[in-house]
Amino acid sequence: MAEARPEVTWTERLTEGVTVAVALGLSFYLSAGPAVLFCNASWSLINDSGAPMAARILVPLVVLVLLVAPLVLTFKVFRSGLRKGKRRLTAAVPAALTLLGGSAVLFVVLFLAYVYG
Repeated sequence: MAEARPEVTWTERLTEGVTVAVALGLSFYLSAGPAVLFCNASWSLINDSGAPMAARILVPLVVLVLLVAPLVLTFKVFRSGLRKGKRRLTAAVPAALTLLGGSAVLFVVLFLAYVYG
């Protein structure tokens, strides 16, 4: 027999929304700046060196994938928490931490690529 899901109060939804919004803001703060810097440096390097058209298309796609990868991973963690029967807020906290961790890793990778590249 299927269990009925407990009702979610508006305060739980508000807390979950604030948690996710703060994590998204911090992650984009961490990842957007270095990603734009890396994209601009790569774009100017590709255009100045006369690289083929495939390289000109590939650079923005790589940056887009790098920016979207933490979001996809966060969604997977959140859905996994819901499938395990956790409450929405309990599933949102590990997802928010995953988002921040993924963005921090992206920040370090792009920073090192810019410094040593």
